[in-house]
Amino acid sequence: MFESLLLFAVPALVFRLLGVLGIRRFATWRAAVVHGLAALLVASGSAHFVPDGGSLMPSHDDLTAMVPPFVPLPHLVVYVTGVLELLGAAGLVRTATRPAAGFCLAVLFVLMLPANVYAAMEDVPLNGDPATPLWFRVPEQFVYIAVALLATTDRGTGRTVRGRRAEVSWR
Repeated sequence: MFESLLLFAVPALVFRLLGVLGIRRFATWRAAVVHGLAALLVASGSAHFVPDGGSLMPSHDDLTAMVPPFVPLPHLVVYVTGVLELLGAAGLVRTATRPAAGFCLAVLFVLMLPANVYAAMEDVPLNGDPATPLWFRVPEQFVYIAVALLATTDRGTGRTVRGRRAEVSWR
């Protein structure tokens, strides 16, 4: 149940520790959690392409089972969302693309919320583990939405970054 949250929190803490040790790119909690989200997205986006076969990560078939019945072409949807997660991760680590990536990821996470609700309500297991309960799954998704939106703002002012000002460095 806590695996994906740990895939976010542990890298964020490691990035922040690197910031404390002098790596300027991770000098703030904002930068650390945004990079932590990128690390989570690499892992979860990659899972969209893993064939069924007992790996530590959920497989493509596990993720396809999460897609609600009203969504057409569930296998294709899983592949597309995997690509979008990987692109979003790449976008978060580049200063110039971070605001756009954060906004697009927030939208993606909102669009994927019905799949998370469906999986919890229908007890869809992931990698043989019991379904993550709704009381945990929805707040967890809101954490990821909040961090994605955090990536869209200028570091000191909280204002949304637009146009060329997106090149402000978080280093």
